[in-house]
Amino acid sequence: MSHHKFSFNHIANPNAKILILGSIPGDVSIAADQYYAHPRNLFWDFMQQLLDIPRELAYEQRIQLLQSKGIALWDVLGFCHREGSLDSSIDKETEQPNAISELLEACPGIQAVFFNGQKAQTSFKRHILKLYPGIERRCELIVLPSTSPANASIKVQDKLESWKRILEFL
Repeated sequence: MSHHKFSFNHIANPNAKILILGSIPGDVSIAADQYYAHPRNLFWDFMQQLLDIPRELAYEQRIQLLQSKGIALWDVLGFCHREGSLDSSIDKETEQPNAISELLEACPGIQAVFFNGQKAQTSFKRHILKLYPGIERRCELIVLPSTSPANASIKVQDKLESWKRILEFL
């Protein structure tokens, strides 16, 4: 697989209430052309437990249900060089952000931006905050533990507890 990594298009509708941002898709997700496609990534397990979106549904159905519940998905980075799937392997000098400010303008109901892991937040601070001053006044910015299988230092139940925060905005 190429070291050149590209993000997917955002998944959002104008009625979105929250935006969940990852860093950039991993290789398994890129190969499947689906957000959070790695079988050990906990994202869809958490959506099942918190929002009754069954993981076994077809991807398109899960996405429709996410949108119907007011959730938008995207990644902070639109492009980077990365060997493998680990965020720690991203070449910072090659990071190019997605147009998140444009998405927020198109979805005025978004009240909170949730970061799926520290790398998403770090890249957001590095690239987006300077492009969109005042975003902190418009939206709450909340870091959640990464759902990636690489983030094994935190117990699944503790991660799920943190992810319950999304329910406050839906």
